[in-house]
Amino acid sequence: MISGETDEQSKMKQELKDSQAELKRTKKELDRKEKALAEAAALLVLQKKMRAIWNSDEEN
Repeated sequence: MISGETDEQSKMKQELKDSQAELKRTKKELDRKEKALAEAAALLVLQKKMRAIWNSDEEN
């Protein structure tokens, strides 16, 4: 503890530090999930296009 700092101030600083760390972890997790969602969406679009191409080939 820094001299002149009360226990309450010390606790508040630790809570702030913990909250900031949790926010950082949450943002990182959100970024990971957004990337996974974008990848899944891209795969679905490709799958739809592939089916459309195959269906048009079968019709010809």
